Amino acid sequence: MSKEKIIELIIQYGGKLLLAIVVWIVGSIVISFVLKMFKKILDKNKTDISLSKFLQSIAKISLKMLLFITVASLLGIKMTAFVAILGAAGLAVGLALQGSLGNFAGGVLILLFKPFKIGDFIEAQGFTGTVKEIQIFNTILNTPDNKRVIIPNGGLSNNSMINYSSESTRRVDFNFGVGYESDIAAVKEILMNIVSNNEMVLKNPAPFVRLGELADSSINFIVRVWVKPENYWDVHFDTIERVKLSFDKNNINIPYPHIDVNLTK
Repeated sequence: MSKEKIIELIIQYGGKLLLAIVVWIVGSIVISFVLKMFKKILDKNKTDISLSKFLQSIAKISLKMLLFITVASLLGIKMTAFVAILGAAGLAVGLALQGSLGNFAGGVLILLFKPFKIGDFIEAQGFTGTVKEIQIFNTILNTPDNKRVIIPNGGLSNNSMINYSSESTRRVDFNFGVGYESDIAAVKEILMNIVSNNEMVLKNPAPFVRLGELADSSINFIVRVWVKPENYWDVHFDTIERVKLSFDKNNINIPYPHIDVNLTK
């Protein structure tokens, strides 16, 4: 190659190459700064560590790819075909991993918006249990009888879910039936004494005891008390037991279904 040809190539491509190098260096510095700021924002918002690392990785890859395409364009490289191939490959991978991507997106939403956290007691997808792990694709529960349940995040994020631990208090509802011959005032007093003397029952809101229904074979009293979530089941079972013992002690009849059979000749 002649000296003149070399000089011509330098003149033709030297400026582009120099500009591309400058853009790459400046772009790398800017990307590094943006990623540091992004990390600070995630840390400030106390984003889950696994989600934080993933988002930082995605941001880094996306920015580097954008910088590469920009530099290649400055050098005169036609990127249209490359972008088209990349888009087609992304579409193919997306269709192949549709279910997994749905679970992944669900995991991102759960970790971002936090409808529940580790340690919460929830009901979702037909299962009830305590949240043990929130992974990017699945959420793991432990049921009250110590079974391990793995729920895909896609369905978990797109369907109804009950979080029993999100509030600081829960209400326990009871319905007690007694015979029509019972003294209403006496029954109300017994029920109120039982729930008021239970240390796990909160004083505010105050316990609620009222006659709620005149049924076919009984008069039914509604009892509602507020408790801390961790005391829910203790109050539930203790109250039922104490009511039965108190009713027996005070000769209050608890009706039960029975059938009268009349024989005729």
